[in-house]
Amino acid sequence: MDFKSYIRDIPDFPEKGVVFKDITPLLKDAKALQAVTNALMDLVEDQRIDKVVGMESRGFFYAPILASRLNAGFVPVRKDGKLPAQKIREAYSLEYGNDSLEIHEDSILKGEKVLIHDDVLATGGTAAAVCELVERLGGQVVQCVFLLQLDALNGTEKLHGYKVTSLLHY
Repeated sequence: MDFKSYIRDIPDFPEKGVVFKDITPLLKDAKALQAVTNALMDLVEDQRIDKVVGMESRGFFYAPILASRLNAGFVPVRKDGKLPAQKIREAYSLEYGNDSLEIHEDSILKGEKVLIHDDVLATGGTAAAVCELVERLGGQVVQCVFLLQLDALNGTEKLHGYKVTSLLHY
């Protein structure tokens, strides 16, 4: 299946000069949704995963599905002020600004094997911040899996030392 045919470019969103990769056409097609899930699972290979971490908000589409298929728990990482219990926070830079993310302090136990998923790897700031959060809680990041990667933005440089796989490259 040609997954790229389901990705729509939206120019100048969320701000001028950014070309947003819209994955909603892929999500609304049942066969494409299932095929992408299977393809993402193929990227994970045969490794024990205790938790799958998904980043707000588009990482929430596939991370819970991957967690279910891997017989693992799902952990949401959210923007400031969205999680109700005790949490830790990490600031980061992205291609069009700065932000911070939070994770519940009790979401990952020391020594747990963690798969990190997001829809897009761009500059790598978001994923690097999530890796830092996981490790601060004592988790071991075994892999970062992305639906698509914007190669020109060199996001893998911020993820040096981590196994990074992406289904699609732009």
